[in-house]
Amino acid sequence: MLDEAPYYLKDFIMYMETIKGKSEKTVDEYFFDLRTFLRYMKVLKGQAQIDDFDNISIRDIPIEFIREITLHDLYEYLSYTLRERLNNANSRARKVSSLKSFFKYLLNKAKLIAFNPAAELDAPKKPKTLPKYLSLDESKKLLESIDGTYKYRDYAIITIFLNCGLRLSEMAGINLKDIHEDKLTVFGKGAKERTVYLNAACVNAISDYVKNERPKDGIKSPHKDALFLSRLNQRISVKTIQHIVKKHLEAAGLDTAKYSVHKLRHTAATLMYRYGHVDVRVLQEILGHTDLSTTQIYTHLDDEQLRSASMANPLSEINKK
Repeated sequence: MLDEAPYYLKDFIMYMETIKGKSEKTVDEYFFDLRTFLRYMKVLKGQAQIDDFDNISIRDIPIEFIREITLHDLYEYLSYTLRERLNNANSRARKVSSLKSFFKYLLNKAKLIAFNPAAELDAPKKPKTLPKYLSLDESKKLLESIDGTYKYRDYAIITIFLNCGLRLSEMAGINLKDIHEDKLTVFGKGAKERTVYLNAACVNAISDYVKNERPKDGIKSPHKDALFLSRLNQRISVKTIQHIVKKHLEAAGLDTAKYSVHKLRHTAATLMYRYGHVDVRVLQEILGHTDLSTTQIYTHLDDEQLRSASMANPLSEINKK
């Protein structure tokens, strides 16, 4: 993938991965965003044809070309992503973030440019949407529906999702040595380490899986410490976990177009906040959010809570005589 990139883009991608600790998925998104941007810049400057856009090479773009890019060019690019590529506000906001990081690196770290055209680049306003999550009854229904050949493993995975709010990659990465009684050490985004406390449901589910289903022998050497294993006795992959969750959501009669693995994370956070009265800063620590504003989406109130609050007003029963 990086073979088609000019040296300064390769260096940026390696910097984001090795120094900034970004995940493989994130650095891939950086690359794809910036490849699209550089291809469009060649079109904009008359060096390529847009009708062959996906085959435009960026490898030959010299740093001098980058130095000529202006803020106006960046907005031209964002307009193109909206009009021609039909990118929504979230996608365009991510592209703005990629551009800002890229030009900031070229100016401050690599010192290859003297001016940062993205410094004043504004991101499109993203529509605020409330997270989708399973209700308490739907969560119970999902757990009750779990059956099959790997029922102990699948039950443990979904129990941890619903109780602890782990990310998909964090679930796949759990090792046996990460668990100490009721404490689980989790390695999240950017290799950040945090402690998640396991409640009785999680402790029992893990114990049942290890005792009744996890293989004792035949585990290949790189996977011996992995908690959750596939049918091939290897560390379970994120794709397999996604398949497991989808299968059991369908078995429970829940809409798989509406719910997914990430929605289980939303569910755990919402249930903790609503029924456990967890402080939002504690919830931030549990979920491993860097920014408190990310956690605050779980402090939303549903219509029934809003109605109850209004009815509880001491003036609610006073009528004009």
